[in-house]
Amino acid sequence: MVDPEQARHDIRRRAPYIGAPMTDDIRLKRLSYRAHHRGFKEADLLLGAFADAHLAELSAADLTDFETLLQEQDQDIYDWVLGRTPTPPEFETPVMARLKAFEFFPRANWT
Repeated sequence: MVDPEQARHDIRRRAPYIGAPMTDDIRLKRLSYRAHHRGFKEADLLLGAFADAHLAELSAADLTDFETLLQEQDQDIYDWVLGRTPTPPEFETPVMARLKAFEFFPRANWT
């Protein structure tokens, strides 16, 4: 019989990337991909554009908040950002405030 602890150790020896810490670059790329590929086109466009504009400048805590937000349903996120439904208190973060203030469509300057 195989000891589960030994089996896990053997897997890590064969594949050293399993359990390896994620670098900032990989984390940003993963978040960008997840923001652009949501499955709900409007959320893809909104979250993807936000990620392109702001991911590089977010703090580690803000990145964690954004990761947590991306685990939610697209329609819920979209409704929260547009103000159609109230944002749950656990998602009222600085990232959500920035997302709500984000101007997805550039506005013409008529002056």
